Amino acid sequence: MNEENVLNFLGLQAKYRRIFSENAAWRLLRADNAPYVLAFIVTLFSEESEIPYGRARIMLDAEIERCRELGFWSTEVSAATYLNQWIRNGWLREMDDSLTKTDASEIALRFCKSLDERNSGTTASHFRIVQEAVRDLAVAISPNVDERVTLLESKKAEIQREIDALQAGVVPELNEVEQRERIREIYQLASVLTGDFRRVEDEIRVLDKDLRVQIIEGGASRGDVLLSVMEKEALLSTTEAGSAFEGFFQLLCDQNRSMEFREQLRSILNRPVAKQLSGSQLQFLGQLMRELSRESDRVFRVRRRTEEGLRSYIESGSAAENQAVDRLLLQLERQAVVLRDEGLDLKTETTLSLPVGPIEVKSPESMRLRSHDDKLDTSGVEEKANSREPSSHVLDCLDAVQVREIAHKTLSTLREYGPLSIAGVADRNPLQSGLEELVAYLRVAKAVGATALEQKEGVALIDKQGGLLKATIPTYLLTAELFPEDIDELAL
Repeated sequence: MNEENVLNFLGLQAKYRRIFSENAAWRLLRADNAPYVLAFIVTLFSEESEIPYGRARIMLDAEIERCRELGFWSTEVSAATYLNQWIRNGWLREMDDSLTKTDASEIALRFCKSLDERNSGTTASHFRIVQEAVRDLAVAISPNVDERVTLLESKKAEIQREIDALQAGVVPELNEVEQRERIREIYQLASVLTGDFRRVEDEIRVLDKDLRVQIIEGGASRGDVLLSVMEKEALLSTTEAGSAFEGFFQLLCDQNRSMEFREQLRSILNRPVAKQLSGSQLQFLGQLMRELSRESDRVFRVRRRTEEGLRSYIESGSAAENQAVDRLLLQLERQAVVLRDEGLDLKTETTLSLPVGPIEVKSPESMRLRSHDDKLDTSGVEEKANSREPSSHVLDCLDAVQVREIAHKTLSTLREYGPLSIAGVADRNPLQSGLEELVAYLRVAKAVGATALEQKEGVALIDKQGGLLKATIPTYLLTAELFPEDIDELAL
């Protein structure tokens, strides 16, 4: 091995060693309990791309208990501890008390799926895709007009030959192997689309962290920070993941192309060739456009939340507080260096005073944040015997407005009187439980997707103490047709 190869080997092994220690996807694949983590992530997100944290914890608790009974995952760690650990490791992401997959978990799952679904028959399909991509790129980047025209004419002639053959009654058909190869290739390509969304989310979060560090370290003004936010937002769209997302979103907004794609995909899935796919693959392709729309909405929501969080961070003064803490720590470090250089004994009392508030810390190790699994301090709780008779306070709390009863009452009123606003419904069913009942009507209107009109309307209501109240609310037009046959299906 010559010197150049030796240097190349050393550089590559250093690169792969760094990836081995830093990459979250690689850490997941080499984790001792990786099969359990991957199996739970696939199960958790089999039907939805976003799951409430509480539901995920309950599901994982049930799976751990079942595995203990079967004897192949003997762990005493709680589900909450596992979930928090997987969030810290970058395998799950938590936002607004909901969990989603990360780019790292997507890569790990895709790798495992590729091992299980390897198919040597896709070589021809891959080569065809490469040929078409090379031809399209050659046309797009050629500076020679005549060359581009020649390439397009060649493509046009090829299409014309196919049209002539069809009109002459020659209808070529793909054999079963080719059909299986093509539809599986479609699934493989579609299954990696969400990876771009995860990468864009990761880049947005890195942008958020970098800007906060910049605010703290640089002492920049609000105007400078806002300018930096806009610059970084523009830079985000030029990254590989960002540009992929921007290009995808432009195609998604093209109504003609989206409709054409949706109809063609539905046509393929309704043909016998769809039997070459598994049930989960069919379900994925059948819901592909809806899933892509939902994922793109999530990216915009993450971006909007990042912008709002940065604005709140700047306006609330938290950045200034962090800078003040940094200055105090720096002052303390300088004083410690001075004391060390003067050779003072560690037990020497000093008159050093820093305005840090009434915090009492004996050692840095005693400073820790409360985790989800910390037990409550119940030392001051007094035990009392349970009473068989409910108190008047408990009875008052039970006297609450039932939203589903409001929904049933609204539907029957609409069937009797026709379309009405909330005020119209309230005129025929006077509100006797105050603002809580009014909020219930608003929840029903939101749940059924009532049309919001531009004007406001006034509603009179009586609270539980008999007082007369008047409220101004948005005008929602309710009709009986908006309600499902089973009101229990409403998300109230």
